[in-house]
Amino acid sequence: MKTVYKFSVVPSLPPQLARLQELAYNMWWCWNFDAIELFYRLDRDLWEECGHNPVAMLGRVSQARLEKLAHDDAYLHSLKRVLGRFDNAMQAGRPFKLPPESQDLLVAYFSLEFGLHESVPIYSGGLGVLAGDHLKSASDIGLPLVGVSLLYREGYFRQYLNPDGWQQETYPDNDFLNMPVIPLFDEKHQPLMIEVEMPSRMVQARLWKVQVGRTPLILMDTNVESNSIEDREITAQLYGGDLEMRLKQELVLGIGGVMALERLGYFPTVFHMNEGHSAFLGLKRIQNLIERQKLSFNEALEACSSGSVFTTHTPVPAGIDKFPPALMDKYFWKYRDAVGISREEFLGLGREHPSNVEEPFSVAVLALRLSDRYNGVSMLHGEVSRRMWKTVWPELPEKEIPIGHVTNGIHNKTWTSHELASLFERYLGPRWAEFSEDPEVWRYMDQIPDSELWRTHERRRERLVAFVRRRMRAQLVKRGAQEHELLAADETLDPDILTIGFARRFATYKRATLIFHDVDRLIKLVSNLDRPVQFIFAGKAHPRDNEGKEFIRRIVHHVRRDEFMRRVVFLEDYDMNVARYMLQGVDVWLNNPRRPLEASGTSGMKAAANGAQNLSILDGWWVEGYSPDTGWAIGRGEEYTDLKYQDEVESRTIYDILEKDLVPLFYQRGRDGLPRGWLAKMKATFKKLAPVYNTNRMVDEYAQKFYIPATDRWHRMSQSSFNGAKELTQWKKRVETGWKEVHVLAADTDFTEEVKVGQSVHISVPVHLGPLTPGDVRVQVLFGKVNADGDLEAPEILDLKDHTVSPEGRVVYTGNLECRASGLQGFAVRVLPCHGSLSYLHETGLIRWG
Repeated sequence: MKTVYKFSVVPSLPPQLARLQELAYNMWWCWNFDAIELFYRLDRDLWEECGHNPVAMLGRVSQARLEKLAHDDAYLHSLKRVLGRFDNAMQAGRPFKLPPESQDLLVAYFSLEFGLHESVPIYSGGLGVLAGDHLKSASDIGLPLVGVSLLYREGYFRQYLNPDGWQQETYPDNDFLNMPVIPLFDEKHQPLMIEVEMPSRMVQARLWKVQVGRTPLILMDTNVESNSIEDREITAQLYGGDLEMRLKQELVLGIGGVMALERLGYFPTVFHMNEGHSAFLGLKRIQNLIERQKLSFNEALEACSSGSVFTTHTPVPAGIDKFPPALMDKYFWKYRDAVGISREEFLGLGREHPSNVEEPFSVAVLALRLSDRYNGVSMLHGEVSRRMWKTVWPELPEKEIPIGHVTNGIHNKTWTSHELASLFERYLGPRWAEFSEDPEVWRYMDQIPDSELWRTHERRRERLVAFVRRRMRAQLVKRGAQEHELLAADETLDPDILTIGFARRFATYKRATLIFHDVDRLIKLVSNLDRPVQFIFAGKAHPRDNEGKEFIRRIVHHVRRDEFMRRVVFLEDYDMNVARYMLQGVDVWLNNPRRPLEASGTSGMKAAANGAQNLSILDGWWVEGYSPDTGWAIGRGEEYTDLKYQDEVESRTIYDILEKDLVPLFYQRGRDGLPRGWLAKMKATFKKLAPVYNTNRMVDEYAQKFYIPATDRWHRMSQSSFNGAKELTQWKKRVETGWKEVHVLAADTDFTEEVKVGQSVHISVPVHLGPLTPGDVRVQVLFGKVNADGDLEAPEILDLKDHTVSPEGRVVYTGNLECRASGLQGFAVRVLPCHGSLSYLHETGLIRWG
């Protein structure tokens, strides 16, 4: 074969339009409608043809068209206005207020996928879209943050259906040079590389960047010529390949990501792991500290964990990546030797029970052990996570396991429709977008006339129906459909009737087919002449999830029934573009997972940001978001063991809500034709949900609860050549050694047979501390109501601060319990290690109960 000499061709823009290229390479454009409009006006058809990718579009738009616009005063005026807003956002945007001691805060946010826009297809679903929204809000509110991920050559798959409705997958190559992805170069203008060690070889990864407003996203790509074919495949597909391929991807993400940040001059104070995929970053940080600061493994671990945050999104153990010990041996034997720990110690870092040789290595457990701040992604998911990981803290009551929650949000400017945003701009002012987390902004919703709000919403539904018709026709053309089928597609759906959307990953627990449980009742709903209903479905199943694919096939077969023609559709190849049309145009968003398997779910938040009403199981975020004036709840939070019975009960509940409440309310019109009751729910949705379920609030909450405290603790651990980490490690070792001698002796109280409410009871607790001192421990009394099983229910905790030393050398702690309620009460006593540098009281995992 002939040698191929490669070179890049870049657009030739007239000087007046030169900054369009700068704008195209900053994803800020994708959440600013005026910027999108600039590219759309270049060539409407080409914009669609290029998949809304401005970089590709600038390379394909005709030179004649560019020259014409270079002398179009209206276009140049729009360009100047957008560039003014862009420059202001980049140079003088909203600053994030940091305390004086945390001015050097920098968060490194690691995720295996980022969903920024359909023009950068390196995401599969909710996890990635959340990560993308996290970066956008970090830019908006000015939080110093850098994202880290992989750049996939094929990204996630494209979906199409065969004639039987069975999902098929294609993997088109991403053309990085025609995407908003910036290649990075070294001082000699050579591609910037890092090297990650694999068994018997080094793997090179090229570095790229996506600029997300003020926030950079660093991406690594192993598809370089110096690598073997096998290693070039590491960044080929998101969630592709076998278990070993997943390990290699996570190794490049975690270990390579730390190296990439350092190579680029980023020195984060906080490392945030979005799921356990990036947990290996902690191992690399520990190795660096051992080699450069001459710390022991435990000292390095102490320092590393002080600046690490772990967010789990998984509500079931089966969803966690786990690797067999032999595979971990293959990839990490050199690492064990380098940091000076044994095989058993290393494998124990990833096991719930460190000494269980049969247990595989879990990256989530590794993330827990190498962090000291952890959270689920909703209040309910925090509870589920504490229950799921209680074996990591075996001595702790479940409620005290130190896994909190930060409920997810969405980036309002990305997901709110252009028409609705314009309405908000007129009546709420620009603060609705800049400070979407401020409830005061949304207090003015009632000033928007019902007629204007309803017309705006109806326009979005009309656009959705037009989009569906175009999409359906394109799907049918690909399949070689007959002319009568194409004509039918042009009449699919009705822009004037109640429209319900269901779109998400087709995992079986999400129960996409539940609405078809009683087909006869569904037929009555969609065929009602006075109050008809229509449904739009979309979503992908994982390529290896045949059960999920079967759900899609069943829906497609239902859709083809005469009774559902023109009233129920399934859209192929769900992506962020399809999601926007659906979320911005439906009246109702349907969500019916098996509780508690939906960790959070953000699609319902996006629908609510456009005024759609949620009809959802009380799971994930909806447990917190639901109120009778903001949507409908399916059930009351029940959990079932009989799944068939659950499907029967909950499907019947959905039909009842639709028939008796939801549909009648939608069609209940006043003399002016407006659904006043429905509009009241829309306005309540904006006022109550919009300021809470957005990523501005979420990112700020991460900063206040995790990032700023983690930065402060990192400073304490690392100052004076890591003396903080060394001292805390020595203290923990001393406490662990002496803990076997700590005993709680029989507590003494002045209880009588009956105690009156409001009466105080004196308690005295003698404790044998062995070699420890009173300053090493905290003695606590847990007291409150005793349930039928003899356990304390939601006990209060009292620290016994007063102490004396008895002649026998015991330390006697005393305090008073105030009896605030009648009934059977009780108390328990415990001793925990206590040190001013601990991140939380239970950090050591040592507890001695009386």
